[in-house]
Amino acid sequence: MATAIRKGSHSIFSVKLHFVFVTRYRRKIIDAAMLQRMHEMFGQVCRTMDCELLEFSGEADHVHLLVDFHPKQSISAVAGSLKASVSRMVRKEFADEISKFYSKPVFWSGSYYVASSGGAPIEKLKEYIKSQDAPKD
Repeated sequence: MATAIRKGSHSIFSVKLHFVFVTRYRRKIIDAAMLQRMHEMFGQVCRTMDCELLEFSGEADHVHLLVDFHPKQSISAVAGSLKASVSRMVRKEFADEISKFYSKPVFWSGSYYVASSGGAPIEKLKEYIKSQDAPKD
């Protein structure tokens, strides 16, 4: 995957984030149809936040997203919007299936995992920064 560099009004950036969202109580509720629909929903929400969904997949109790992140947003705001919006849409579209697992209007666990991804390894960045030709007195 080539590193796409994006431009803002006063910045140039390339920020990739790996998110993992887990269903409440790790219930194995996600089936193939729901996963496919979630892919579309997460992509839609990302676009509204000037982000791009680069990759998506999951299992019966969690999903993984690779997001090209726009730094004008906060990571917690993006995670919150993704979880809240998709939860709302999934609970509406798959109400019968979800009601077998949850009696309250919930879908995701309250927490999430996020890590920066891509770019040079940390040790290479440290070496590069140390090797700068800093001004000498």
